[in-house]
Amino acid sequence: MTTTTPQNVRNVPLEELVHTKLESFLDQTEGVALDSLYSTIIQTVEKPLIQLVLRKTRGNQVKASRILGINRNTLRKKINTLNIQVKKN
Repeated sequence: MTTTTPQNVRNVPLEELVHTKLESFLDQTEGVALDSLYSTIIQTVEKPLIQLVLRKTRGNQVKASRILGINRNTLRKKINTLNIQVKKN
């Protein structure tokens, strides 16, 4: 695993950045009982991902659903479930 610094983080694959962050998180939880780790991590990543894509599409849910590769109705459900504010610019 490559050590990342602010200068070279743009050249690091996303998978490696996620791996490093998850490894650090798991190290910090050593000795703590973890339940439903998979769903916790997915939910933690899902909300900011949707927020960022909606911001990129200026709130256009059709475009956002295409970028995310999910059905528009699924996106709407996730927006409601995750309490995401949609701002149209």
